[in-house]
Amino acid sequence: MTKLVKNALWALIIAFVIFYLVTRPEAAADIVKSVFRLFDSIGRFFSQLAK
Repeated sequence: MTKLVKNALWALIIAFVIFYLVTRPEAAADIVKSVFRLFDSIGRFFSQLAK
């Protein structure tokens, strides 16, 4: 029973993400840009630690 619930939850999450990407592509692009900026900041942080 728990496997069924887990799979249903994942299906709902994936469906929501697809719906969000289709209905609001500009907002989705902003989120992706923010994530890449976050990784860039983390990379700079560790680069400064390594110096």
